[in-house]
Amino acid sequence: MMHPFTRRTVALATAIAAFALAAPAAADHYDPQEAGHPARIVAYALHPIGVLLDLLIFRPAYWIGSHEPLATFFGQKPYKS
Repeated sequence: MMHPFTRRTVALATAIAAFALAAPAAADHYDPQEAGHPARIVAYALHPIGVLLDLLIFRPAYWIGSHEPLATFFGQKPYKS
């Protein structure tokens, strides 16, 4: 068993090393030529529709299909943590 002072010292040294070695975060660079691409413009328009479909249809369907007796029918295996 470690002495409490030794345990705190090791924890402090680990925290200092983690902060010292962390890379700084940077924002994505905005590229106007990439943002104006026709596929990107279509994606801007279709993304909210996809989110709505996910929230209103696909997630509830998955939830219903994950409960018995449909789970056995669809081959859904129980989640093990």
